[in-house]
Amino acid sequence: MKNMYDVIVIGAGAAGLMAAATAGKRGRRVLLIEHTSKVGEKIRISGGGRSNFTNLFASPKNYISKNQHFAKSALASYTQHDFIKLVETYNIAYHEKTLGQLFCDGSSKQIVNMLLSECQKGQVEVRLNCTVTNIAKNERFEVRTTDGTISAESVIIATGGLSIPLMGATDFGYKIARQFGLKVLATQPALVPLKVAPPTLAMFASLSGISVDAVVSHRDMQFRENILFTHRGLSGPAILQISSYMEKFAKEEITINLLPDFDLKNEFKINRNSKQTVANFLKNYFPNRLIEAMATPDYGGRITELKNSKLFEIADSFHQFKVIIDGSEGYQKAEVTVGGVDTDELSSKTLMCLKIPQLFFIGEVVDVTGWLGGYNFQWAWSSGYCAGQNC
Repeated sequence: MKNMYDVIVIGAGAAGLMAAATAGKRGRRVLLIEHTSKVGEKIRISGGGRSNFTNLFASPKNYISKNQHFAKSALASYTQHDFIKLVETYNIAYHEKTLGQLFCDGSSKQIVNMLLSECQKGQVEVRLNCTVTNIAKNERFEVRTTDGTISAESVIIATGGLSIPLMGATDFGYKIARQFGLKVLATQPALVPLKVAPPTLAMFASLSGISVDAVVSHRDMQFRENILFTHRGLSGPAILQISSYMEKFAKEEITINLLPDFDLKNEFKINRNSKQTVANFLKNYFPNRLIEAMATPDYGGRITELKNSKLFEIADSFHQFKVIIDGSEGYQKAEVTVGGVDTDELSSKTLMCLKIPQLFFIGEVVDVTGWLGGYNFQWAWSSGYCAGQNC
C-alpha cells in the first residue's frame, strides 16, 4: 500500500539520513520525513561550509551523558574509521585540522550528497515539507502527517535538540518521548558563547574581536584552544567546550590562563632589573588592547621598581583570569543541546526504547552530547547506524 512502510524515520539531519540509508540498504522499505524544505542543514553549515564530519580521536570520553557508558556500544559498532571509509569511497577529499578534526577540502554539500546517494541505494523515499502531527501505536505505528496518515512497523525519531531554531529545531522528539511515557532529562544550550556580568561587560566589549590561545577551566574540566572576546562576553572553541559542562550559566565562574606556554612570574624574575614598564613588557606576550584594558596604575611602573609581590599579583591576573558568567547566548547560538531522552529508556546497542518495541531515538534528541570538533556528527553516524541495523 502507498502509505505503508517498514520504517519511518522522522528528521532528515545527520542521524536521520544515516539511519534511513542503513535500514534501506538492508532491504527495509523506508520513508524519511523532514518538516523543512531541505535535508542535512546542520551538515551544510558546519565547519564554515566544509563540515567537520568526524574526529580521529572520537571515544566515549568525549561525550557528556548522565550515563557515561551509554555511548560505548554504538561508537564501537560504527566508528569514525567506518565513516572515513565511506567518505573515501565517494572520493571526497578531506584534511585534518587541529586535535583530530576532519574537514572536507571542498564543500559540506559533498557529505549531504553522499548520504542522499546512500539513501538512494536503499530506495529510501524522502518527503520534505511534511510535518508529523501525531504518532500512535497499535499493532503498527500510525503516523499522522500533513500528507496524511502513514503506517510502519518501526519509527525512528531523529528530530534533534533545540539548538539553532532558525533552521527548524523544535521540541518534537521530547514531546513524543513523553507521550510514550519515557523520561526526558532537562535540556540546556551547549557549545554556546557565554555572556559576562555587567561589571566586566564594558571591558569585554572593548576587547571584541581579540582571539588568544588559552586554557579555560571550570571545576574539574579544562580545555586548551583559542578564546574570542565578544561584545557580549566570550566565545571561541575553548569557551564553547567549557559551556557544555556548566550546570547553570548565571553567576558561575570560569578561570582562564591567558598565557599557557609561559610562566609570567618566572619571566618577571628573569627580567627583574628591566627598566621597561610592566605594560610595555606585557605587550611582548599580548595584544596591546588587552593590556590597555587590564591595566592598573602599577602597569606604568618599571619592573625594576616594583616589588615581587606586586609583579606576581599581575602575573596571577593573567594566569588565573577569573570571569563571572552571566548567562549564555541561548539556543539561537548553541551548536547542540545537553540533556534529552534519558538513556535509561534505551538499549545502548540498538537505540530502541526498552518499553516501546520498534520505537527508536537517535542523535541529538538523546542525552548524549559530544565535544566540539566532529564528535556530535560521529554520534549521529553511530547511533543512526545502530538504529538502522535493528529497526
